[in-house]
Amino acid sequence: MATAIEPGMTTAELDAIGRKLLEDAGAQSAPEQTYGFPGATCISINEEIAHGIPGERRIKQGDLVNIDVSAVKNGVYADTGASVPVPPVTKAIDRLCRDGRKAMWAGIRQVGANRRFSEVGHAIGTFARKNRYTLVQNLASHGVGHSLHEYPEEIATWPNPSDHRRMDDGLVFTIEPFLSLGADWAEDSGDGWTLLSSPSRPTVQFEHTVVATKKGPLVVTLPS
Repeated sequence: MATAIEPGMTTAELDAIGRKLLEDAGAQSAPEQTYGFPGATCISINEEIAHGIPGERRIKQGDLVNIDVSAVKNGVYADTGASVPVPPVTKAIDRLCRDGRKAMWAGIRQVGANRRFSEVGHAIGTFARKNRYTLVQNLASHGVGHSLHEYPEEIATWPNPSDHRRMDDGLVFTIEPFLSLGADWAEDSGDGWTLLSSPSRPTVQFEHTVVATKKGPLVVTLPS
């Protein structure tokens, strides 16, 4: 989907590409199936940071487009996402996108059987603070596998030392920090789905589904 983005196309047209990719793989849209989401994928632009509804909004040069894809196949769920800059963009946005991916991997590297979930948020928070970013602190990672959202709920991707839970061997969950140039909260847009950055600042999200193993993280949503 990211490589298919072109200025002038609508988010509905981009979503149709995502739907076909899912269908070709024998999968279904998990948010559509589970929650009745009005689209196959979530596509959010600029001030929208999550759960954007595909529609007639046209993608422009300079936009920051987030694509969040959750799929179910044979009763098994997975979740992945990425933010894509539409050239030309400013150096700050280009750097934010590169660092958003780095923040996600900083969290993924903390995954392993018997490790604390709080280590994920600590690592991401350390990266964000060192590079002068903020983190949206009401959009958390979550368990996934037998359903789209399951135990463990509310895995903080920001520092949360009060979380003493540990990762069981074989536990499946997402790592999905929202790194921002100043936002620290997500607000409801009023349409029942789309979330906006607050304050309104450029924000990126990168996400993979991982399995905690005794050897460390197993990332199951990497491109083949």
